[in-house]
Amino acid sequence: METKRIALVAHDHKKKAMVNWAIHNIEKLKPHKLYATGTTGKILEEALGVKVEKLKSGPLGGDQQIGALIAELKIDILFFFWDPLEPHPHDPDVKALLRLAVVWNIPVASNIASADYLIHSRFFDGQYDREIPDFSEYTNRAT
Repeated sequence: METKRIALVAHDHKKKAMVNWAIHNIEKLKPHKLYATGTTGKILEEALGVKVEKLKSGPLGGDQQIGALIAELKIDILFFFWDPLEPHPHDPDVKALLRLAVVWNIPVASNIASADYLIHSRFFDGQYDREIPDFSEYTNRAT
């Protein structure tokens, strides 16, 4: 089994769904390195009884910390249960996080159904050679 670095993020109205989903999938999550934004990480660590690397709360920069880890190729999978029915003062951070996941070709699950598909994929516990985009042409271009 290949250890994955997994980010777990949940908006306030989705935390209960995230915790219930994680409890249901504890055996699949346990062998991996887990990261989470502040409150979500605290709740998950207590509910699951496993170590979770807790970052800042989302509105205080946690979403951006996860995004930075993605850009540094230190996150393999993002489970982000976001709430499309609630306004969020840190909405630009949320969009930036999702954008970085796409830019760096990270699998993202945004609800229970997509999380189930992802966690039960044959790639979840096995090796997956994710294509890491080559941005050298972009970074080397003349300004």
